Amino acid sequence: MIASAAQLHQPVAPGPPRPGGAVVIGIGNPILSDDGIGWRVAEQVEAVLRARGDALAGQRVHVRRMCLGGLALAEALVGYEHAVLIDAILTGSTRPGTVYRFGISDLPATLNTASSHDMTLAGALATLRRLGAPLPPDNGIRVIAIEAEDVWTFGEACTPRVARSVARAVQAVLDELAARPAGQTASADL
Repeated sequence: MIASAAQLHQPVAPGPPRPGGAVVIGIGNPILSDDGIGWRVAEQVEAVLRARGDALAGQRVHVRRMCLGGLALAEALVGYEHAVLIDAILTGSTRPGTVYRFGISDLPATLNTASSHDMTLAGALATLRRLGAPLPPDNGIRVIAIEAEDVWTFGEACTPRVARSVARAVQAVLDELAARPAGQTASADL
């Protein structure tokens, strides 16, 4: 899929991030079934924020959708004090559609977090911090992950069980934004 710059960076309100601002990033591939759940949740979060006047807890919140992780994802966090990342996850230990919340230090190793072509997100954050990039602290980065069922089939719709999790995931994102900075403990809605 060829995505325009407007599709990859779609803030709720125009303008650069303000110090203290937050970013919500839906991660995944919107044409690979459940892998697009991060994008779908981000779209719904964006709609809620627009309806509220795009401010939460007195700060502007920018919403983006990205297909990349590692260094590109870490660079997207520059200038923000808080971030909520939304992505599909395949643990195989819970039912599809389970919504997880955890901190960046709890981010599990996955097929996509380690690559010979890119850095892990933790490695990219550490590198950018060493270079002086203004990034959120680890406790200011939260992850909302949705247990996927099928991330290999081409299609713009999620599987039914994963699609039913969108409202819970949107609420989890809004809760994280309202409670920031959040703690580091992981939890799932089992």
